[in-house]
Amino acid sequence: MHVGSQGGGKPIKTMKMKIGTGYVDVSVPEENLLGVIEKEAPISDLTEEEVITTALANPIGRPRLGEMVKPGESVCIVVSDVSRAWQRMYVFLPYIVKELNDAGIEDKNIKFLGAIGYHRTQTEEEHARLLGEELAARFKMVDHDSRDKDNLVNLGTTSRGTPVTINKIATDADHIVLTGCCTYHPWVGWGGGKKSLLPGISAFETIQHNHVMTMNDEIGGGQRPEVRNGNIVDNPVHLDMLEAADIVNPSFMFNVVMGHDGKIAHAICGHYSEAHEVGCKIVDDLYSVPIDALADITISSQGGFPKDIEFYQTGKAIYHTQDSVKPGGTMIILSECKEGLGPSDADDIFLGCSTTIEREQEVRNLFTVPKYVSYYICAAADKWNIIVVGSIDPGLLAKTSIKVVKTVEDALKIAFDRGGRDQTIYLMPQGSSALPVLRGS
Repeated sequence: MHVGSQGGGKPIKTMKMKIGTGYVDVSVPEENLLGVIEKEAPISDLTEEEVITTALANPIGRPRLGEMVKPGESVCIVVSDVSRAWQRMYVFLPYIVKELNDAGIEDKNIKFLGAIGYHRTQTEEEHARLLGEELAARFKMVDHDSRDKDNLVNLGTTSRGTPVTINKIATDADHIVLTGCCTYHPWVGWGGGKKSLLPGISAFETIQHNHVMTMNDEIGGGQRPEVRNGNIVDNPVHLDMLEAADIVNPSFMFNVVMGHDGKIAHAICGHYSEAHEVGCKIVDDLYSVPIDALADITISSQGGFPKDIEFYQTGKAIYHTQDSVKPGGTMIILSECKEGLGPSDADDIFLGCSTTIEREQEVRNLFTVPKYVSYYICAAADKWNIIVVGSIDPGLLAKTSIKVVKTVEDALKIAFDRGGRDQTIYLMPQGSSALPVLRGS
């Protein structure tokens, strides 16, 4: 960031922020700036190998994985899908397999199960990308199919009525090992942990019953206030998932936490709940940013390519940025969106519905993640003035109140014309990862 002035006028501050594959200069009057919301926490001093092996040697709430298994037993390793390839599973999976091999588990008794929820089936090339070259030559990954009733097993029902029906490959194994990444999640509080089971390898009906708990009971009620980033207190989605995990009782969990450089900075393993709680605290230390006040305007970056490849993904920045802006204030989101809206079910929400109520009803009729995130973006635009700086066709958002402009300057002009030039401003270069937390809230 640097300080300058415009034509001898008031001092301005300029920060480079990511959009697409490049950066843009974001300049705001210095007197308007409340601060910069970012968390450049130190990256681990350990190499990725050291982070992984140290975690495996020090599990939380469980013995070492190699001590839990016996020769001749079978192990199902659950792996996130290719949309989460940034977790760098090809780096940590070989160490998990080595620990199993060293304990006498042969390759023939190890199976990899793709936790795709109800995402699309992956290609062999994508499986190889996840496993890495060496493991891909030794193992074949099988993708979960949430609608294949012949390969699903019901283990019971949660107290909230969710059928705990999961993949038969997992239930047939002597041990289930969950893998993934602990990070903020806008419904469950934190991702990773139990999410590898539900939605990861659960039946379609199981996922539907759980995910609809994001919404209030009554039409028009929108998202429950307890269902949000960084919160598990009275959060029914989290509690229901955890209860399902208790019924399944996986043997072991291994989760990573990513650093700002995109590499594995931390890892936790052991009990699927106890170890995950430690991971959540690490995420808070890395990415939670206390603020003293809400701003009138926050200018936020989705994080550049590939995070801003489509508009649906922009929901991540909106979920975080909203916690820094006054009700009725302005969110300016930098998101290129060169591939348009996103999946076809996102199109259904943006193009097929004209009101928030219609969108909410569409989600309740058949819940999918793209549908829900798209609905939430539109609902947020009822509460905040949302302006997107990017290349998406404005016509695709014509049925919403979201504005699209080409430059930050154009967006600021709209915001200043709307609320005056003395409005307070935050800059938020890590919009999809840093989480503002209002002190005392």
